Amino acid sequence: MTAVYIIIGIVALALLFVVATYNGLIRLRNQMENAWAQIDVQLKRRHNLIPNLVNTVKGYAAHERETLEAVTNARNVAQGAVGKGVGAQSKAESVLSGALSRLLVVVESYPDLKANQNFLALQEELTSTENKIAFSRQFYNDSVLSYNNKTHMFPSNIIAGMTGFKEGEFFETETPAEREVPQVSFG
Repeated sequence: MTAVYIIIGIVALALLFVVATYNGLIRLRNQMENAWAQIDVQLKRRHNLIPNLVNTVKGYAAHERETLEAVTNARNVAQGAVGKGVGAQSKAESVLSGALSRLLVVVESYPDLKANQNFLALQEELTSTENKIAFSRQFYNDSVLSYNNKTHMFPSNIIAGMTGFKEGEFFETETPAEREVPQVSFG
């Protein structure tokens, strides 16, 4: 009779372990999806700012048409990548970041534009949004790391494999300019 209780206890502990591990995987996956939603909110905010920024620059730098079109096209591609997976969206957003960087370099040649209050407000809003995207991306990647660790480490990897948990995808930087160390000059 004691052996039956021991077996029941072992089965109950094993079942509790499976349930706790499964619930932990669900919690981490939900955290990862929430973190992605936060990135998505900031990316939409950036996408909404870009037409105003382009229109403001267009008034001052009409002959910079190629740069303005590149930003507009990159924005359209980034908006089209929404819902196509983290990798596709990450790549499209990197292209958009590069196009925005080139636009801001062009702006340096136009002192009147740099003094325009509308442009300054849009630039500040864009800078704020870029910072929020960076923080959101960091939180998302941390969430993916925690989730992936749980799905790869023994013994939770067994339960993850049996219940169909797939590896999370990191939001990585594709733009070489973002990987470079900035050069600071005081001269």
